[in-house]
Amino acid sequence: MGSIIAIDVLLEQEKDATREVLVKSYEQYKDSYENEEVWNTYIGEIRTSLDNPNLDRVLVAKSNDNILGTLQIFSSSKEAYGLPELEIHTPVVRLLAVHPSARGKGVAKELLKVSIEYAKQKGAESLYLHTTDKMSDAIRLYEWLGFQRDQTKEFYKFNTLVKCYRFDIAE
Repeated sequence: MGSIIAIDVLLEQEKDATREVLVKSYEQYKDSYENEEVWNTYIGEIRTSLDNPNLDRVLVAKSNDNILGTLQIFSSSKEAYGLPELEIHTPVVRLLAVHPSARGKGVAKELLKVSIEYAKQKGAESLYLHTTDKMSDAIRLYEWLGFQRDQTKEFYKFNTLVKCYRFDIAE
């Protein structure tokens, strides 16, 4: 039987371990960036993301005391991306990350399920997230969970289309 995954809100003393999971998770995309400068900017943003004052909540997936995965929740597109023009005024998930050694164990699915519940508790009609084609495994998971593509909320970053997915919360 597999280990039990608990989803909790990030504690201050877990920040360094969570930052390490973020970096390890996203390192797989290093070679897909157009140049080293763009990659270094991106991974730098990931490294400092846990210090963002606009965060609403950071969730961590744990087994025993080991951080397996994480994601960040913002209250709107303005807080998440500095893009109020996207007009997303409901929770936005960013930087879903699962440590490479914990993949395939349902960690991302559990983090997303708790995010959906959190959005429900806040009275939100939808939960949004953004991704790129580089993250095809993640896109399959989002669609399997019921997220629908919303092209009206997409944008470009580093010459890459950042696709939007929305989960509509039933009453």
